[in-house]
Amino acid sequence: MAQQVNPYITFDGNCADAMTFYAVALGGTLQISTFRESGMDIDGVMHAAVSTESGMHLFASDTAEGMGEYQPGTNVQISLSGDDADALRGHWEALVNGGQIVMPLERQMWGDDYGQLVDKFRILWHVNIAGAA
Repeated sequence: MAQQVNPYITFDGNCADAMTFYAVALGGTLQISTFRESGMDIDGVMHAAVSTESGMHLFASDTAEGMGEYQPGTNVQISLSGDDADALRGHWEALVNGGQIVMPLERQMWGDDYGQLVDKFRILWHVNIAGAA
């Protein structure tokens, strides 16, 4: 049962350019999903991932309406992901203690369980539990 902790960066409209740069700089493979591809009437990147053969992972998105105000310097979050649902739900429950749920941990259109929370230290966490392949 695998789990990963990954940095997650939010950009103000230039996510695709930044992640293309990081993919080249780190020698990784880039995957990008846009808000429009998911059926939303919003420009920008909903989720981008750079992965390298050495095991590095970097995630990012553009800020969209309703996601809060973009603030350089506070635009880095942490993403927990994997397929160990019990462990990841346990981390979710521990991290939300004294914090606030931004998006409930529930099934999403891409088939995974996903949620966001802000912990008591004001750090934004993404939790993604892989669905059945």
